[in-house]
Amino acid sequence: MASVKDLIVKPIAASDARAFVRKHHYSGKVDPRSQLHLGVFWEGHLEGVLQFGPSIDKSKTQRFVEGAGWNEFLELNRLAFSDALPKNAESRAIAVSMRLLKKHAPQVKWVVSYADATQCGDGTIYRAAGFLLTQIKKNSSMYRMPDGEVIAKIVLEPGFSPNAKGGSVKARYGKTGSESSGVFLKSIGAEALPGFQLRYIYLLDPSVRERLTIPVLPYSAIAEAGASMYRGEKR
Repeated sequence: MASVKDLIVKPIAASDARAFVRKHHYSGKVDPRSQLHLGVFWEGHLEGVLQFGPSIDKSKTQRFVEGAGWNEFLELNRLAFSDALPKNAESRAIAVSMRLLKKHAPQVKWVVSYADATQCGDGTIYRAAGFLLTQIKKNSSMYRMPDGEVIAKIVLEPGFSPNAKGGSVKARYGKTGSESSGVFLKSIGAEALPGFQLRYIYLLDPSVRERLTIPVLPYSAIAEAGASMYRGEKR
């Protein structure tokens, strides 16, 4: 009988990873920052994808660790799995991915990722994989547009892909000029989505913990903050 240990994690083409994410990620969207694409194979089929790349504000993330080098960290931009995977496969896939990073990208000392409890969950998979919880905050960045699409308001800020055209979010909703995203969203009747965002960090190099400039929180803090959520619903 096949075991979760039979999972195979290996690099795949960006196009294959993006197609899988569009189909299986709760947002249905890819992250253009992603540069490393790992596929999770179960019984010969692609059933999961992990995508890594730079943080959206890399200089801010760099300050999470005192003395961190510019190339010493990555963000896990996207994590998507199909329902075909067996129990515990997700945490197993993350663990194998981290070992691959440690072996083939030894300059990377830590990985940061975010759990979007507003739309998905509070990071159960991250906790099972040994990530440190470093922040719980109310999410004020996600909006449901009048047509039902959910977006992060940062993509509408004047400084984000200025004068974006084509298939960009700005172009689709007619956002131009220096008007703030908040003013624009209010003007078109977009709805703010309540919820929480949780930040997790995985230490590929355990010595990094001594240089963390941000607090490490106990997992119990999630329930205490009322942030235990799954697909946007309180647990």
